[in-house]
Amino acid sequence: MNYTSGKLSDEELLALQESSAYQDESAQVVLHDLATEDTSLGFNESAIDMINERFTRQLRVGLMDVLRTTPKISIERVKIEKYGTFLSTLQAPLSVNTVKFEPLRGYSLIVIDPVVIFSSLDNFFGGNGKGNTPLHPGRMFTPTENSIIRIMLNIIFGSLKEAWSPIISLDFIETASEINPQFAQIADDNDPVIISRLVLALDANTEGTISIVTPFISLKPIRDLLRSRIQTSEDNDEKANQWRDEMRDACGHSKLDLVVNLAKISSTLKELQRMNVGDILYFSKPEYASVEISNTKVFTAEVGSIGNNVAVQIKKFVRTPTSNQRD
Repeated sequence: MNYTSGKLSDEELLALQESSAYQDESAQVVLHDLATEDTSLGFNESAIDMINERFTRQLRVGLMDVLRTTPKISIERVKIEKYGTFLSTLQAPLSVNTVKFEPLRGYSLIVIDPVVIFSSLDNFFGGNGKGNTPLHPGRMFTPTENSIIRIMLNIIFGSLKEAWSPIISLDFIETASEINPQFAQIADDNDPVIISRLVLALDANTEGTISIVTPFISLKPIRDLLRSRIQTSEDNDEKANQWRDEMRDACGHSKLDLVVNLAKISSTLKELQRMNVGDILYFSKPEYASVEISNTKVFTAEVGSIGNNVAVQIKKFVRTPTSNQRD
């Protein structure tokens, strides 16, 4: 190409004509918008759900060590929505913390409901974990409340690090803190974000939320890791099922001693000392005898005989709190 004139040379024009001669008329044109962000995850959201379950367990233990109480934490299923839509659901004041998840791209948000902060503060100083009344949108957090937020963030960072460790090693750098979520711009309004929301209750009548918001672009580079983690988990499930079947088969060949208990007679030590060989003990024969394994009643049975052998006929299975449902 002649860069000075901006025109194609004769050789280039000839090459284009020759290539058009081999054009496949059955080919179809697929439109591709270069300005549109690829929003396909490329992995199952269950990968994030699994990480969130581990995070919930770690967070519960961390809060219990600090607050000396066992919080009730439930995790919602991961959601994917536009960042602007997420912001529209929030109302100040909130503890909105901008955090860098090293080595992931971009920034994430950790949003803590003030109810969780006040409930933790009350519990930390010996209260019963009750939250506070609704706050004015412009109300700032006090130094004591900020200290509780720092403690909670450290617990959250440690729990996230442990939860993500099978996938990738993360470090956390807090870069900013706001009370108004509109000031935390980690993505454009139309950019997709992945939202993990926990509902935390330190009191029976008080509950708040902790939301972890990660831009989609942050997880794109590790999609293969998340996808392979799901496949590994499924392989582990197959191995667990195989192990369970082998264990069930092995237990099926275990030997057990069955004891047929016809009746029990109450006596005293003196009566027992006076007993001699040939004495007769009288008792009322029950309708059914009990068949026991390790002093645990498992069947009722009728005692009889077949030929010269004494035999029992199983009549009923005795259900126990730990027994499986059987007919």
